[in-house]
Amino acid sequence: MHDDDTPSGQTARLEALESRLAHQEHWLDTLDQAIASQERRLMQLERLNALMQQKLREQQQALQEADATTPGPEDEVPPHY
Repeated sequence: MHDDDTPSGQTARLEALESRLAHQEHWLDTLDQAIASQERRLMQLERLNALMQQKLREQQQALQEADATTPGPEDEVPPHY
């Protein structure tokens, strides 16, 4: 047991424990809010990433289609024709 087992000593220890508990509960609430905020941000970034990947695929496909329809040097008629 502790040296101070008097009622006033026990009251002081109990108050200190209650204070620590309140402080820890506050930090848990703060951490919960931070995690929830980060989760929302992560979801936004994942959606943005998916949109950007889709746009890149569309642009790549458009470039490939443009290359396929653009006549190459082998398709050109020599200038003397």
